[in-house]
Amino acid sequence: MELTSMRYKGYTWPHNPRVYSIDFQRPVAVHKTPFGRYQLQDLGMGHRVMEGEGEFVGPGAYVEFQRLASVFYEDGPGLLVHPLWQVANAYFVALRVEQAPRPNYVRYSFAFWEDYGLYNGLAVRTGGGVTAGMGGTSQAGSQGACHRVVQGDTLWALAGRYGVTLAELIALNPQIKNPNLIQVGEEVRVR
Repeated sequence: MELTSMRYKGYTWPHNPRVYSIDFQRPVAVHKTPFGRYQLQDLGMGHRVMEGEGEFVGPGAYVEFQRLASVFYEDGPGLLVHPLWQVANAYFVALRVEQAPRPNYVRYSFAFWEDYGLYNGLAVRTGGGVTAGMGGTSQAGSQGACHRVVQGDTLWALAGRYGVTLAELIALNPQIKNPNLIQVGEEVRVR
């Protein structure tokens, strides 16, 4: 079975990396409650980390590594296409030469972090109505905009989504006694 080559932005690997892995994460917070009990809060799916190792061999090994390094220096996320992973919008976060220099041989490792895009393109209408976002909904009106909390929401994530600081969001919501614990179905003012 022949696999297609891995690609990122404008770069295509001449051959796939020798080793690669993908790490899925799901952060969970633990909240202490009275009488020795606790409550777990699912903070939602975390970013995927995609890592690998490979070699460039032959007279053009260092030139090929330089081509890969130039892609690393480009700003912003790009489309990462791999024959075995899901296609992902990802940031190229690490590139490393793994051995002492040798003629015509470069061993390297890399890491990509998936960009879920949760905060891109979300806006709140100011003229009334409802705007659906990833997860919950927001409603705008004369008192400002509100977001109905869904599983996995955190105040930190909502602040990023709606373009306010965490401190501003906490100040807008004095009814929230513990900023680390918001409940599904609760309304949070975001403007």
